Amino acid sequence: MMCGNSSSENVFPDQNSDMLVYILIGVLSFTLLLFAVLGVVFLKKYHSLVQTIRELQRTKVFLPRCTQKRPAPVVKEEEGVELVPPTPLQDSSTVRSASKKLWKGLQQSEGPSVNKSDLNLLQLIKAGKEGVFYQARMNRGTCKGHSMFTCKISKEGVRLKHVEMEVSIMKKLSHHKNILQLLDWNSSAEPYILIMEYVSYGTLRTFLQTNRVHLSGDPELQSLLTIASFHIALAMQHLRSKMIMHCDLALRNVMVSKFPWEVKVAEFGLARDLTRMASRRSSRWKNPQQRVPLRWYPPEYFKNKYYSFKGDVWAFGIVLWEMQMFGTLPYPNLETSEEVVYHICMGHKNTNPEGCRPEILHIMRDCWQEPHTLRPSFTDIVGMLENIIENDADYVDVDSPQALVKEEAEYHDAKSLQAVSATLKEENLI
Repeated sequence: MMCGNSSSENVFPDQNSDMLVYILIGVLSFTLLLFAVLGVVFLKKYHSLVQTIRELQRTKVFLPRCTQKRPAPVVKEEEGVELVPPTPLQDSSTVRSASKKLWKGLQQSEGPSVNKSDLNLLQLIKAGKEGVFYQARMNRGTCKGHSMFTCKISKEGVRLKHVEMEVSIMKKLSHHKNILQLLDWNSSAEPYILIMEYVSYGTLRTFLQTNRVHLSGDPELQSLLTIASFHIALAMQHLRSKMIMHCDLALRNVMVSKFPWEVKVAEFGLARDLTRMASRRSSRWKNPQQRVPLRWYPPEYFKNKYYSFKGDVWAFGIVLWEMQMFGTLPYPNLETSEEVVYHICMGHKNTNPEGCRPEILHIMRDCWQEPHTLRPSFTDIVGMLENIIENDADYVDVDSPQALVKEEAEYHDAKSLQAVSATLKEENLI
């Protein structure tokens, strides 16, 4: 018995030592394999970097080594984004700093330098949270061939990067008949100035308020409002195709050159280009102090700080309501921002406008559906409005606007806006 016990005691230590050896061999093998994989990845990255440097040197993006202390030339992309390739001896943070300086320098060299003293401000159009819009002209000469134009002069405290983002977005949205076109700008010194195409009658909100008596008696009013809505939807469809959210769509931010065939979406101070963002949730929306137009914002913003293209669809529904109500403030019975937010989050909507045609009321309600995924896209909305206009073709000639407006002079009297400057004060949206 004693001999048997001694034999068992000799076997177990051998097994434990063998297991320990196997574990050490496994750990060592895994470590060697990991280093081998990292080495292969490093070599591939190194060869890729060497190849990229050689290609850039062949295209003369880099300067010769003897002149590397001089700034490297800038390679421009289509959207105006600069790529400043780092030299082998430069730190990446230094390169980013140099890139920003070169970008600002290029903006000012390529961009205009229109000063406020160069402008003759003729008529106030609207006063917004970040800037004031005027009808204006140059004191001397023209602005790119335009003798009259719309200018936005920023208010004190507006950050330069916001102005540069607005300019970038407007340049990206250029060449659309229903978007106010950017002609010129100056972001080199405050006040920052944006020069845009001329509009005859200011905002659509002011136009409807001014001409309410005349329009309310027009039997073709609903057809006229449908045509204006169609053109606004076309502009928003174009924004969607460019991956840009407006974030401030309201009747006060739609300009009128000729009602209802020439209406243009404007004011891109809050707009966001999703091609330059990691997600639809912007960091600025996490700031509780951020001032946004609450009466035009969807419930998902207040509940989750979430805003998407369907948020612009919600705002479009509010715009349809505003048009039917001749520029009345949404939720007119609510005074404080707390009341507005509670009202929206509880699922309450604006009341049905009196006299609104059923087709527009249906679109309006579709724009306010919850959850936001149930709302139509702007392509859907354009199609629905187009069908309504086609059904109206028996008595609405879209191609011949003169046949619709029997007293065109009353619609297009520029002096009519000058008499209502008192109505241009914007309501407090926060």
